[in-house]
Amino acid sequence: MDAREALSELVELSSQVRAAVVLGGEGAVLAATPDDPAAAERLARTALELVEAARELHAAGSDVTRVEVELAEGAVFVVRGKGLTVAATTGPEPTAGLVVYDLRTCLDRIDERPRRRRTARAREGA
Repeated sequence: MDAREALSELVELSSQVRAAVVLGGEGAVLAATPDDPAAAERLARTALELVEAARELHAAGSDVTRVEVELAEGAVFVVRGKGLTVAATTGPEPTAGLVVYDLRTCLDRIDERPRRRRTARAREGA
């Protein structure tokens, strides 16, 4: 499943996620919902800044795998794994454990390897 499909499934299944973005290893936006490039870039930038701030707070400089910020209006979650980052916004008072579970599931479903399309000839065994 590619990033766009995984993100679409995330939004469909998680009633708490309002907007989300998947970032590649270099921070490039691979998929976003809703499909608003400006909003996706803002969320991507915020996610990367939160990860960097968390990294700076930890003296050992270890990898940050999760950041959560809750505000009165809602929350921002960032989960990292498999060389990817997924960030999401929610409404107020989200069920944090469930949102993080949904984000990790989204990351786990992403297969970065490009799929090869089989031709009719290959399917027929020629």
